[in-house]
Amino acid sequence: MFENAGSMAGAIWTALNENGTLGAKELKKATKAKSEKELYLGLGWLLREDKLSVAGDEKEPTFSLK
Repeated sequence: MFENAGSMAGAIWTALNENGTLGAKELKKATKAKSEKELYLGLGWLLREDKLSVAGDEKEPTFSLK
């Protein structure tokens, strides 16, 4: 699972770098994540490394690179 989180973090970083700010649904599609769990593991990784900014609300958060 640790390897998947790192790979997903890389895919998320790439998607945000290429597209700018994206919502969770857009990120899931852009990264071809198999599940929301996989997506949120990658987001957590990037948040822990202080690489992401989060805006919006709990129902519809948006993510961008710092």
